[in-house]
Amino acid sequence: MRFLRSLFLFCFLIVFTIPYATACFVAFPFMRADKRYWMAVGWCRTTLFVARHLNGIRYRVEGMENLPDGPAVLLPKHQSAWETVALPAIMPRPLCYVFKRELLYVPFFGWALGMLKMIQIDRKEGKYAFVSVVKQGRQRLSEGAWVIMFPEGTRTAVGTQGKYKTGGARFAMDAGACVVPIAHNAGRVWPRNSFIKYPGIVTVSIGKPIDTVGLSADEINTRVETWIETEMRRIDPDAYYSDAQTCSTQPR
Repeated sequence: MRFLRSLFLFCFLIVFTIPYATACFVAFPFMRADKRYWMAVGWCRTTLFVARHLNGIRYRVEGMENLPDGPAVLLPKHQSAWETVALPAIMPRPLCYVFKRELLYVPFFGWALGMLKMIQIDRKEGKYAFVSVVKQGRQRLSEGAWVIMFPEGTRTAVGTQGKYKTGGARFAMDAGACVVPIAHNAGRVWPRNSFIKYPGIVTVSIGKPIDTVGLSADEINTRVETWIETEMRRIDPDAYYSDAQTCSTQPR
C-alpha cells in the first residue's frame, strides 16, 4: 500500500508540475517579483496538501515566535527533500535559496526557478563564487527576503549528522544578519534516496536567532550545530537511542 501511495504521489508531481510551471511561465512576465514567489509557493502548498491526504505526512511547527522581524539567514537540518518543499510554505517571508546554476537547465522546475529571485552560484567562478553569493544575498535581504542555506550541504540519514560547513555563517556575518537554526525529523517520513514515503508527523523546531555581531564564522557555526543536534535528540530521541546507550555504558 505504501508503495502504491508513493507511486501515486510521484505521478501526481509529474502531472501537476508541468502545467503549473507552464502557468508560471505565462504569468510571471506580468507579475511583480513577490507575486511570482507566492505563486510558486502555491506548488509547495499543494504538494504538502496531497502528501498529507495521500501519504499521511503531516507536520507541526514549534518556535514560530522565534522568527525575527529583520534580516535573517535560516540554517536548517537537511534530511530530506520534504523541508525544501515545506519551508517556503511555512515561513511568513519569501525565502531565497542558494542553488547551483546548473539547476536552471532542469526542464520546467529549473526554468521556473530561473524566473524567481534566488541566489545562483556558479562554481566555475572559483573563489569569486562566494563573493557573488554575498552580493546577491545582501540585495535579497534588503528586499525583505530571508536567505536559507543548509549547513550540512547534502542530505543526511536519520540519526546521523554531516559536517557543518561555515558558508552560511560566513554569509550571515558578512551581510550583518542573524542566523536562525532549524531542526526537524522529515527523514522519518520522506527518507533521502527513498521512493517510499511513510505516514507520520514531522516536527519542525525553530531556534532563537543567534546574533552574529562579534562572533567568528566558526563560533557561529558551532552554536548552530550544537543547538540543532541537541534539538534533534529531543524531537527524535529514538533515532539517537544507540548513542544514548553507548554514553550510558561508558565508565565514569
